[in-house]
Amino acid sequence: MLIEPVSMDDSERLVAEVSQALQSGTPLRIRGGNSKAFLGRPVQGTPLDTRSHRGVVSYDPTELVITARAGTPVAELNATLDAAGQMLPCEPPTFDGAATVGGMVAAGMAGPRRPWSGSVRDFVLGCRVITGEAKHLRFGGEVMKNVAGFDVSRLLAGSFGSLALMTEVSLKVLPKPRALACLALELDAPEALRELSAWRRAALPISAACQVDGRLHVRLEGGVGSVASAVDRIGGAELEPRFWDDLREHRLAFFSDPRPLWRLSLPGASPLTPLPGDALLDWAGAQRWLKSDAPAATIRQIAHAAGGHATCFTPRVDAEPFTPLAPALLRFHRQLKQQIDPRGLFNPGRLYASL
Repeated sequence: MLIEPVSMDDSERLVAEVSQALQSGTPLRIRGGNSKAFLGRPVQGTPLDTRSHRGVVSYDPTELVITARAGTPVAELNATLDAAGQMLPCEPPTFDGAATVGGMVAAGMAGPRRPWSGSVRDFVLGCRVITGEAKHLRFGGEVMKNVAGFDVSRLLAGSFGSLALMTEVSLKVLPKPRALACLALELDAPEALRELSAWRRAALPISAACQVDGRLHVRLEGGVGSVASAVDRIGGAELEPRFWDDLREHRLAFFSDPRPLWRLSLPGASPLTPLPGDALLDWAGAQRWLKSDAPAATIRQIAHAAGGHATCFTPRVDAEPFTPLAPALLRFHRQLKQQIDPRGLFNPGRLYASL
């Protein structure tokens, strides 16, 4: 079924505001639902609100592609897909309905399914952006393609609005699985990782795995027969599927701890490392949430030694919430920003002080 596009095009106003900022040399602080304002460095600039530029532009479920304006709530996008029996596999958070499609791509935050399905970046097919020179351009499309040597659409994922103002995004979607089962087992972290490693070798249809408070939580998705067989092998108690929603939205009790919140992103199958605080293991251990008062340098050293990096999710704990870049990589980031946003209008300093 082809869903009629919703016309709520406010791109002229957005282009005009960028053009005015360009003429006056005024930096802009891009915002959608402000649901991830806590992430990154504070930005000094005139607010540029994208929420009036919203709605699904096109969606044909038979093509497995949806195009939506940047101010579209992620919850609204999910509802449209769900009505057609489809989903955005990277499972981004909605943060109580405030998160927008533009913010979803800009932050690149994915949910529990990420190691098995892919990141937000993996599902971005194309985009329309307003550059730092107030030009409204289209990159990519509804198929993967590179433009002028750069896959600009994917570069925007995780850029936190520091490169360009997204106005439209085309995303690849997939059918929802036919069968679902959620289980909980009483296992500590070392036992949980050993079991997950064995289940991975056995190719069980796992789509989420989280260990917290002495329990391993597992989600199985796929064909009816394969899910039933995996349930028989794993055992454990039945788990309410809403657990994964609460994990994705940071509503679990773990996240209410007042200590600073850190996310350690590590290579898959990384061994357990002693952490200075309480930890929640997500993504089968590749993502480790940490509640800790330890110094930032200590936490970052632990993550670096394990081959990963650490990001602070609590404002004003560290002057640089994101792991500092190596000089060569920072130089590349500066060159890229110079090409797309030469006057440095968009979210200056959000990622790093010199960007």
